[in-house]
Amino acid sequence: MRGLLTPQRVLIAFACLAALVACCGLAWWQWQRFESASGTFQNLGYVLQWPLFGLFPLFMVWRFRRLARQRRDEDPVAPAPQPVSTVDAVKPAPVEHFDDDEDAELAAYNRMLADLNARDGR
Repeated sequence: MRGLLTPQRVLIAFACLAALVACCGLAWWQWQRFESASGTFQNLGYVLQWPLFGLFPLFMVWRFRRLARQRRDEDPVAPAPQPVSTVDAVKPAPVEHFDDDEDAELAAYNRMLADLNARDGR
């Protein structure tokens, strides 16, 4: 019970409540617009959407707490990652030579890439 009412939790609850009240007020305003002479079914759609928008912050708080609880239950003590002591060098691929006249530009590009790869491996 000691950590139940932390300032952060009170602030989050207040923000969720404020969002719900504001969105319900906007839903009421859209309902009045729907009932007016210039109201359309788009206004009725907004009447249904605004309360959902107001409940969304509460849903996100619930979801974050549930994910945190799952993470805490799955791995209470995470093992320390092992440092990498050595890295194996990658041997460059053998250089391929192309004799096709159509692909002379492609062959030059591939030779350049093979050369860059060989320099990077050194």
